[in-house]
Amino acid sequence: MPSLLIRNIRKLAGIESAPSGPRRGADLAILPAIRNAFLLVENGKIARFGPMSECPDRADEVVEADGRYVLPAWCDSHTHLVFAGTREREFVD
Repeated sequence: MPSLLIRNIRKLAGIESAPSGPRRGADLAILPAIRNAFLLVENGKIARFGPMSECPDRADEVVEADGRYVLPAWCDSHTHLVFAGTREREFVD
């Protein structure tokens, strides 16, 4: 799989240099981000990220973000609170 380098990212959002654990309360409003960043993907996985001062010289494919925001994530936008029951009553025959 070819490598992909996204560079000149205005804000690489949702990224922390070290995991801080679950956020609670007012901390949920905090969105960690790296300004003026790059993101390197190798074999379909995020391999490296950081400030442009540490950006690799090359990759198979280079995308110029031109100051745009990037939010790398696997996001299941269809989520529910924990529900231990069945849902058959929600459907009508």
